[in-house]
Amino acid sequence: MAPEQLLNDKQAEKKEVKGYFETTGFDRWNRIYSDSNDVNKVQRNIRIGHQKTVDEVLAWIEASGQFHNVSFCDAGCGVGSLSIPLASMGAGFIHASDISEAMAEEAERRARDAGLDMSKLNFAASDLESLSGSFHTVCCLDVFIHYPQEAAEEMVRHLCSLTEQRLIVSFAPYTPLLAALKGIGQLFPGPSKTTRAYTLKEKGIVAAAEASGFKPVRRSLNKAPFYFSRLIEFHKA
Repeated sequence: MAPEQLLNDKQAEKKEVKGYFETTGFDRWNRIYSDSNDVNKVQRNIRIGHQKTVDEVLAWIEASGQFHNVSFCDAGCGVGSLSIPLASMGAGFIHASDISEAMAEEAERRARDAGLDMSKLNFAASDLESLSGSFHTVCCLDVFIHYPQEAAEEMVRHLCSLTEQRLIVSFAPYTPLLAALKGIGQLFPGPSKTTRAYTLKEKGIVAAAEASGFKPVRRSLNKAPFYFSRLIEFHKA
C-alpha cells in the first residue's frame, strides 16, 4: 500500500475512534469505568480486567518508590482510572490526556470530586501522536487496541521519546487463540465492536522499545472473560 494511502487510512481510523468516544462510546465506557450497575456481563468483565491492570501498575509504581516528586504522563487516560488513584498516592505531577475531550473532561470532574490537588494534575484532549514534553514515567494502558501493529510500534517509539526513565504499556496480545476468537466475534462481541480492535505481537512492541533505548524489566498478563491485556514495564537502558 502506498504511503499516502496508509496516511489516509490512519487519519480516517483516528477520526472514527475520536468520534466514537465522544458520542455512544463515551456513554458506554463511562459506565464501564464506574460503579454503575447499568452494564452487561461482558462490560462488567472488561471493568474487572481493566481494574486488575490498573491495580498492578499502581502496585509496581508504589513498590519502586518512584512517585513522590516524579512527573507522569497518562497517555489515553480515559475517565482517570489510573490518574486519580496515582494522584491520591502522592504522585508529583500528572499530565493526563485522551483523544476524546468528553473523556478528559469527565476525568477532570472525577478528580475534582475526589478533592485532589488540581495544581498537580493537568487534563487535556490529545491523541498520542500529538503528545509532547518530558516525563519521568509514561503510562499507556489499554489504548493500543485501537492501533494496528505497525502504528502501535510507531507509538511506542514516540512514547519512548517522551520518557526519561520508565514506560509502562498494556495491549491485547496476539495469540492464535485470541485471533480465532476475534475472527468469530467472541472476543469483542455485540456493540463492543463499534470500532476496530487489534491484537498485537509482543515481539514487535518490545523491539520498538528496545530500538529506542528501553529494556523490559517485568511483564504480566491480566485477563477476565472478554479481556486480555499484556502489561510490560520498560526502563531506559
